[in-house]
Order: sequence, then C-alpha cells, then structure tokens
Amino acid sequence: MISAIVVILAYLLGSIPSGVWIGKLFYKIDIREHGSGNMGTTNTFRVLGTKAGVIVLIMDILKGSLATLLPALLGAEIHPLLAGVFAAIGHTIPIFAGFRGGKAVATSAGMLLAYNPLFFILSISCFLIYLYFSSMVSFSSITACISAMILSLFFGDLWLILVTFALSSYIIFRHRSNIQRIRNGTESMIPFGRNYKRHNQK
Repeated sequence: MISAIVVILAYLLGSIPSGVWIGKLFYKIDIREHGSGNMGTTNTFRVLGTKAGVIVLIMDILKGSLATLLPALLGAEIHPLLAGVFAAIGHTIPIFAGFRGGKAVATSAGMLLAYNPLFFILSISCFLIYLYFSSMVSFSSITACISAMILSLFFGDLWLILVTFALSSYIIFRHRSNIQRIRNGTESMIPFGRNYKRHNQK
C-alpha cells in the first residue's frame, strides 16, 4: 500500500509543470505556445530568460530528487530509482498540463543526484563538456545519456544500470525531432561554447 502511494506521489511530483506555471504566473505566457513548444528548462530559458530558466531548472531537478527520496521518507519497499522513474514519466506525461510534457532530462538528473551523487557529477560533467563544444542542449543531452549508460556499467549496481539504460533510451527517443534537426544543421544553439562562437565569426 505504501509503495503504491509512493508511485502516485512520485508521478504527481513529476507532473508539476514548472515552466508552464512560472510562465503563466509571472509572465502571463504559456511557454508551450512559444519557442520549441516544450515546457522544459531549455525552452524556459529561450522564452522567459535566465532567471526563470534557472528557477525551472532547480524545480525540475528537485522533483526527481524528492521523488527518489520518497521510499526512504515513507518507509516503502519500492526501490528509490523506480520512484524516480515515475517522476520522470510524470514530467513527460503530466496530468497537470494536459499530458503535454518535457523531455525529463533535469528530472532524471535530480533522480541521479539523490541516488548516487558521484554518478550525477560524472554525468553532468559529460553534459557540460558536450555543451561547451556543441552549443546545443539537445545534442549534449543525447550524448550525455549515451555516456551515462556507459558509465553506469562501472558502478556495479544493477538497478542503476537498468534504470539508466531505460531512461536514457526514453530521453533519446523524446529527442527524435531534435536529432533530425541536428542532422539537417538547423538545430538551435545557445549563446555559449565553441560552436556558437565559430558560427558567429563567419
């Protein structure tokens, strides 16, 4: 019974549409109607600016972290990573936002932060390195997922391996339109990193 409650709470936590709520409450804008149409952190930065983007990033990370900690907090037998997975599902299919969600990158990162901080640091480091060279959040997210799958094999934690492979595959699938734009050379860049500077120097 407690495990079922944890699953429901984790999903509801993940379903909190941080970007949508921040946009509507403080900017009178539904970010899903602007930019890429996504409710996640990247589009929040693009549409609402740095301050809103940072707030949404923190909120989305905390969703994953808190959901992962729920089994310990409530004394449930469910594995903490499974609770984190349901938060990620909630973020991508949120009941509070008409089931139109984001790609779950930040929420998944929050799950890893709560479960294994070292693995989180290594994965985020990969993301930041890729972001510096590519200047594309989507490309960095995809390649960081691939790196995370490889890294998980060195931790000797079967649950971590299984969940990392499952969530990373899901996140990459959610980026399929981005992958097409990357291949076409039309993917958006952020004003950061070597690739952005190289394009601006042309």
